[in-house]
Amino acid sequence: MKKLGLLVLLMVAMATAAFAQPRAIGARLGSGAEVSYQHLVSETNMVNIDLGLPGFAGLEAAATYDWINPGGHDIPWEHKGDWNWYAGVGAGAGFYGFYYLTGFVGAAGRIGVEYNFWFPLQLSLDWRPLVGAYFNEYGAGFNTSGLWQGGIALGVRYVFE
Repeated sequence: MKKLGLLVLLMVAMATAAFAQPRAIGARLGSGAEVSYQHLVSETNMVNIDLGLPGFAGLEAAATYDWINPGGHDIPWEHKGDWNWYAGVGAGAGFYGFYYLTGFVGAAGRIGVEYNFWFPLQLSLDWRPLVGAYFNEYGAGFNTSGLWQGGIALGVRYVFE
């Protein structure tokens, strides 16, 4: 019985630690609209997952692993709230098109700046290009529209812990 109680206590502690990391959910608005989820992995790393409408003409999903204040270069700020900058890499895929469908898959990057208010709100401005291969009924090629579709966007997220 003691072993079962210890096992349950250990499982609850592990689940609490996994979900105790700060997270944020909201929207990215630019050349399209996206639902955005951010999960802090550590104080210096986070994962961003976006699902959206690139240029309001398709569906796209992208995920990046981002480093917060890379190289230890913090943004100096001595007031309420918190400024961070971040950069990262990842991948994405999706499709777009009105007359014929074009699918794409490729590498994603991200660089941006965010402000975390002293209440649970976060604003960010970032550039997330997604470039790689595209394919449709006419053939395949290199997707350059990913440089601007989903590219520069303003993010508004609710932060919860």
